Amino acid sequence: METALTRLTGVRHPVVQTGMGWVAGPRLVAAVANAGGLGILASATMTFSELAAALAEVRERTDAPFGVNLRADAVDAGSRVDLLITEGVRVASFALAPRPELIARLKDAGVVVIPSVGAARHAEKVAAWGADAVLVQGGEGGGHTGGVATTLLLPTVVDAVDIPVIAAGGFFDGRGLAAALCYGAAGIAMGTRFLLTRESTVPESVKQAYLSRGLDGTVVTTCVDGLPHRVLRTELVSQLERAGPVRGFLAAVRNAAHFRALTGLSWGAMVREGLAMRHGRDLTWAQVIMAANTPMLLRAGLVEGRTDAGVLAAGQVVGVLDNLPTCEEVITAVVGDATTTLQHLNPP
Repeated sequence: METALTRLTGVRHPVVQTGMGWVAGPRLVAAVANAGGLGILASATMTFSELAAALAEVRERTDAPFGVNLRADAVDAGSRVDLLITEGVRVASFALAPRPELIARLKDAGVVVIPSVGAARHAEKVAAWGADAVLVQGGEGGGHTGGVATTLLLPTVVDAVDIPVIAAGGFFDGRGLAAALCYGAAGIAMGTRFLLTRESTVPESVKQAYLSRGLDGTVVTTCVDGLPHRVLRTELVSQLERAGPVRGFLAAVRNAAHFRALTGLSWGAMVREGLAMRHGRDLTWAQVIMAANTPMLLRAGLVEGRTDAGVLAAGQVVGVLDNLPTCEEVITAVVGDATTTLQHLNPP
């Protein structure tokens, strides 16, 4: 299925696997790429050397185009950009708007730049800076999310810019892809659907915890890091929401210490990261610390399988998913069903 997105990135189908931290590793990314979609490697939870090793592993598994998600505010963002250029990575995606000079450096090297945005004005800004496309996620999506549904947010962004728009939040099948294309999008991005595949390295027990949830099985909370975060309803999330300021702060410090030991980050770097997230927001100091170590909470659930001690980001689509297909089965079904749907809407 050819669209502006497939022409821009060189993939066969307008289906993107989002760069989920601790989930979107080489095995998942390569499986999506081999199936004709755009796999995005999550590098925000990797050290520089881990990213280099992950790129090498993806290259061993596939020769299809793929992308890497970068943190624009990372202290070594420039070095990571250089690595992507050296390795010939096709797409660089960003959760936060990259600086204009980063966009220019990537574009000059032939790398496609796709920032994520949460509003039409953000799309206009990065488009003016030279972004090649944007990914817009509606409130149904997992992880950090906004309050506007995809059905309203998507058309406002499509109308605001003249670059390809990728729709995320609430997509899981071919009907969704057909609907997104009718809205004017060039493709869809899915996170939870790809998390719940056979190639996903998330522990089996955690996958089953996801599959057991209904449409009301997620909650948007600010108790994790002060920002609206859609996650599975778990006892840990309930505890975080019930915790007073002292208990919350002590728990945050313990998690921060664990994350620091794992990553080698200094306390100063972690506090700076938390302060950057606090900028312009009324966050408590406990939330500042939590913002800096949220990856640790996600790792506990998505890597260690500790549903009692981890935060499990999830889109609302978790309530309609009941199986663990391969990535190829997901993409084949989505594209096939979308094609059939569009043909029914416009018969020959």
